[in-house]
Amino acid sequence: MKILVLYDSLHGNTERIAKSIFKEIENKGNNKCISVENITLDDLKDLDLLIVGSPTHGGTAKPSLLEFLKSIPNDLLTNMKVASFDTRFLEKDLKWALKLLVKTIGYAAPKISKILESKGAKSIIEPEGFIVKDTKGPIADGELERAREWGKTLSNL
Repeated sequence: MKILVLYDSLHGNTERIAKSIFKEIENKGNNKCISVENITLDDLKDLDLLIVGSPTHGGTAKPSLLEFLKSIPNDLLTNMKVASFDTRFLEKDLKWALKLLVKTIGYAAPKISKILESKGAKSIIEPEGFIVKDTKGPIADGELERAREWGKTLSNL
C-alpha cells in the first residue's frame, strides 16, 4: 500500500498531528509524510491513499494548501482514496460570538474533502478534527494518541 500524508501547518500543531497519523502507517509500505511546501505532483502518482490536513484558518485550510489542491489535475486523483483532517478549537470552549462564527464558516477538513472529491477522489471516512487549546497550541491532551489511532484505522480501510 502506498500512502501519503500531506499537511500544512502554521504553528506546528498540524504537523505534529500529521506525524502522529503517519507513525501508524510508515512501516506498512512505501509511505511518506510531506509538508505542502515540499510536495510535487509526482508525489501524488500511484497512491492508494492520500491523507490531507491543515489548521483551520478563517474557516478553511491555509491558502498555500488550497492553492496546491486546486492546482492538481483532475485525472490525477480519479478514484483515489482520500481522507482529510484539521486542527481546531473545541467548540464548547469558545465564547458565544466565536462559537456562532465557527457554526457559520465551519472547519478546514470538510472543505479539503470537497476539493479532493471535486477532483474525482473518493473519501473513505468522515473528515476529522483534532483539538488545540489555543491558536499557537498546545495540542489538547490525548489528541496525538487519537491521531495515531485514526491513522491505524485509515491504513486498514
